[in-house]
Amino acid sequence: MKEWRKTGCILCAQNCGLEILVEDGRMIKVRPDKDNPRSKGYACRKGMKILSYQYQNGRLTTPLKRVGERFEPIPWDQATEEIAARMRNLVDTHGSRCLAYMGASSQGGHFEAAFGLTLLRSLGSQYLYSSAGQEFSGAWWVYGRMLGKQYNLAIPDEHETEMLVGWGWNGMRSHQMPEAPRVLTGIAAHSDKLLVVIDPRQSETARLANIHLALRPGTDALLIKAMIAIILQRGWENTEYLEHRVEGLAAIRPWFAGFDIEAAVAVCRLDYDRVVELCRLMTTRRWCMHPDLGIYMGRHSTLNSYLMNILGAVCGIFGVRGGNMIPGMVMPLGFHADERNPKTWRTVATNMPPAAAGSFPPAVVPEEILSEHPERLRALYVSGCNPLRSYPDTTAYEQAFDRLDLLVVCDIVMSETARYGHYVLPCRTPYESWDGTFFPWSYPGVYFQMRQPLVEAPGDCREASQIFTDLADKLGLIPDIPHEVREAARAGRLLFATRLMEWAAQEPAIRSKMPFILARTLGAEWDSANKAALWGMLMTAPKSLRDNAARAGFKPGIDQGDRLFQAVIDNPQGLWVGAADTANPMAGISTPSGKIEVYIPELEEPAKALNAVREADDLRLPAEFPLILNAGRHMKYNANTLMRDPAWNNGARACTVAMHPDDMAALNLRDGQQVRVTTTAGSEVGEVEVDDDVRRGTVLIPHGFGLIYDGEVYGINVNRLTNSSHRDPLGTPLHRYVPCRVEAIGD
Repeated sequence: MKEWRKTGCILCAQNCGLEILVEDGRMIKVRPDKDNPRSKGYACRKGMKILSYQYQNGRLTTPLKRVGERFEPIPWDQATEEIAARMRNLVDTHGSRCLAYMGASSQGGHFEAAFGLTLLRSLGSQYLYSSAGQEFSGAWWVYGRMLGKQYNLAIPDEHETEMLVGWGWNGMRSHQMPEAPRVLTGIAAHSDKLLVVIDPRQSETARLANIHLALRPGTDALLIKAMIAIILQRGWENTEYLEHRVEGLAAIRPWFAGFDIEAAVAVCRLDYDRVVELCRLMTTRRWCMHPDLGIYMGRHSTLNSYLMNILGAVCGIFGVRGGNMIPGMVMPLGFHADERNPKTWRTVATNMPPAAAGSFPPAVVPEEILSEHPERLRALYVSGCNPLRSYPDTTAYEQAFDRLDLLVVCDIVMSETARYGHYVLPCRTPYESWDGTFFPWSYPGVYFQMRQPLVEAPGDCREASQIFTDLADKLGLIPDIPHEVREAARAGRLLFATRLMEWAAQEPAIRSKMPFILARTLGAEWDSANKAALWGMLMTAPKSLRDNAARAGFKPGIDQGDRLFQAVIDNPQGLWVGAADTANPMAGISTPSGKIEVYIPELEEPAKALNAVREADDLRLPAEFPLILNAGRHMKYNANTLMRDPAWNNGARACTVAMHPDDMAALNLRDGQQVRVTTTAGSEVGEVEVDDDVRRGTVLIPHGFGLIYDGEVYGINVNRLTNSSHRDPLGTPLHRYVPCRVEAIGD
């Protein structure tokens, strides 16, 4: 029997709607889902290749334990019993700082985070490492100071804007907004709108743009400061907006007075008049900004984000339709973790705070393991990620993982990270589980989709959340659940809610273990801890979500959460579960003043010190590394490390060393030749490709390769070329500016 089933893509944060044809328990065909209310029938080639993710060789089906140099299958009870015992012994011996959880940030599933974090906190640790900390530590920390919460991500209101400014972003390849190619093409072609791209190279998005400023690599912060200075010195700022919605302008205005704008623009290698014209457009049009990794992972990462937000505030774009809005959220991406609070941990070796909404930066993990500090990291639980291919400095990570007392890896295959594990636990894929994500990429609608299992998992695979629950059980972290609560879970959700609330009222301490309690009750009935967690989350939704849901048609009431839950289950294509209050667009700002606070004391000195003379000197490359490597090119042929089988790219030149023809000629290189790329971190060998769109003096290598599949290495592992110490003060690796050299290695 064949049946088309609705689901979503799990290869990037847009989670476009898909329909998958299932026959005899196997997924056999994919098409875009026209009924998905957010993606509206759009899907890129990655989503259309999802079968290559689902059906990989080497699927794990039973727990594995390292015995010497090999892995042996063991039963689940033995695996969880031994892992729990080793965790408990390490924490009891070395303290809770020895334990960390790396995960909670899969592109396709966020529900495990509730379980992983509950287990981590129950053992006394705060050490969560995720891809948010890898890419957004500086940006989210700035949001925390300026907008009040680190998870207050001010997204572009692209459908209402008159001008979209993409800075360090190649949306035609990396998306980062729903239906990005359609939206960008529509803006660029619209007679009354403009698409602006600020990017060193002629990317696919830059070719489409109405205005492209091809600035010198690494000069983003200098250019933004120059633009702010142009606006303030000419009196173009939005004075009414600044008076009513911004706090602290008087403290930062002197930073831009007397700034040598023309010298700065010259260092950026841009035309002064074109920069001034863009500033004029920014102060006369409704515009929104869309920064991406070119900003977040470029030189001056945190300062880039800070100055960019000051530019937006001076122009009055935050909380204004067509500008950048704090969207409604089903669940925030993390939690606010202010390092000024003495209860907030810092890492012991590198003194890093959890700047990315509770997540620490993965770049520091090798140092935290290899440190001689008595509270160094000794035990790591990895789930939903592959740090040996995703995070900087693979060589340092390998050395560090060799020193761990306990490494547990939860994955669907024997990944590069799993090969270093002491235990490898087989989890279900996103198409064998109930799961969903909380990416807030739409305004004013609040969208959510809970993917449903399409096929059965092979062997004895479990949801990642179920595995955490089993470990919690063995660790003695789950309270004894009363018989009447268990029985109510079989009788109906609202009766269960009544019994659960009665129990919680009698024993408030159980609330901190609620994910595990739900997993052992409703989750046991449904064979899904995630589905049970969804019900619990909606039943206890904060007022903001309840109000948003009411505006979307879910009438208030004691059963509103249960009705929301049923609607989500009944609409596998996803649905609008809420609508933001457009009459009060500044409602999400939660600073002490209730305004956008533009003065951040910790960034005063670097902002003031930024000038053309200093930057011109700092941008000089050393003789041994005369080129700049952009480590992590977005292409249609890569999807982080999720797609492992080379067959998904049908023999395309998916992982090359892309260079401008002039640079290749200077080095006597020809297209297709093998070259060695060297940085301070190491060397990698790959095929060079001529590309006229690459800026002179730069080298582009995509991320997500260097994968081992069927015993063969596929492509270049670009993270062997990135040094974990080459990072921003808040831990974001500077992957978009890595000095390198390229050499031929023969015919």
